[in-house]
Amino acid sequence: MHPHLHTAENKQCEEVIAALEECHARGFLWKVFGNCSDAKHKVNMCLRAQRLERTRLNREKAKEKRKHIEKVWAEFDGNN
Repeated sequence: MHPHLHTAENKQCEEVIAALEECHARGFLWKVFGNCSDAKHKVNMCLRAQRLERTRLNREKAKEKRKHIEKVWAEFDGNN
């Protein structure tokens, strides 16, 4: 399964997605002979870059949350 391409998250990849769709619209044989492979690769790389950025941001948020939790536990342990 692949993700939906036309979402608000994928606005940065809109041009390469449109190019892939134009290539696919040329017909089945066009795709079969690999004429859309370059466009598909560009879409994959764009989506990958977005996923890596999203992962990086999630990791930063998790680290901040973990620091906060450790601080709260340290304060709790200090009061007992």
